[in-house]
Amino acid sequence: MTDRQAPKKYCRVLTIAGSDSGGGAGIQADLKTFSANGCYGMSVITALTAQNTVGVTGIHPVPVDFVRAQIEAVLSDIGADAVKIGMLFSPELIKCVAAELDRFQVKKIVLDPVMVATSGDKLLQDDAVQALKDHLIPLASIITPNLPEAEVLAGHAITSPDAVALAASELTGLGCPDILIKGGHLEDGDSDDLLYLGREKRKVFLPADRIDTTNTHGTGCTLSSAIAANMARGKGVEEAVRLAKEYITGAIAAGADYELGRGHGPVHHFYRFF
Repeated sequence: MTDRQAPKKYCRVLTIAGSDSGGGAGIQADLKTFSANGCYGMSVITALTAQNTVGVTGIHPVPVDFVRAQIEAVLSDIGADAVKIGMLFSPELIKCVAAELDRFQVKKIVLDPVMVATSGDKLLQDDAVQALKDHLIPLASIITPNLPEAEVLAGHAITSPDAVALAASELTGLGCPDILIKGGHLEDGDSDDLLYLGREKRKVFLPADRIDTTNTHGTGCTLSSAIAANMARGKGVEEAVRLAKEYITGAIAAGADYELGRGHGPVHHFYRFF
């Protein structure tokens, strides 16, 4: 029998999120990001949105049993080296996703607690926040809330860099060891993020100049997906976050001068290639 070269292996990343018909956020942004960061992307669609650069005009939730079927189909056959979670919409859906990830013993989970779209449209039911806290956040390796989302999870306002650091420390009490709070909503000239590594009780500041552009649709989805892609490739949380921050900063800058639609356009996911 002749020796055969061992087959190549993809770095596999699964996104569990909503579909954005405009292509700038959600499943569409996640799959673009996985590809741009050298990974094989798979998807579980939790909701269909009628959405463009201006806003969300409709949300059609996927039945919970069918979400479960999608997760089982992917994880029972292909598997995943990391999972990114975005829009989940309802408590029932959150509980289903948590149960399936626990059943398949997924270890690298990046949770982006999507609550509101860039346009201001609400993407999460009010009673779903507690379900996130109880069932999914304790399973996550890292959560990536923006400032308004961090305020909802913490239960109080966050108005300064010092308050961001305190809130990140508080949020580890929900059971997730590492917290990335995105600082783009702070009223200053920068877009600094804070990574809090809970096991080490260490703060890592990730500075970035604010880029003057309205093309910011899908930035949160893209950042969390880039973190998941880097974790799938074997990077630790801190390095994965640093690489993802570098990627999203470049994608925003490269997409700043494009015009697409009448509202908040997308970032340039493939700026490293064209």
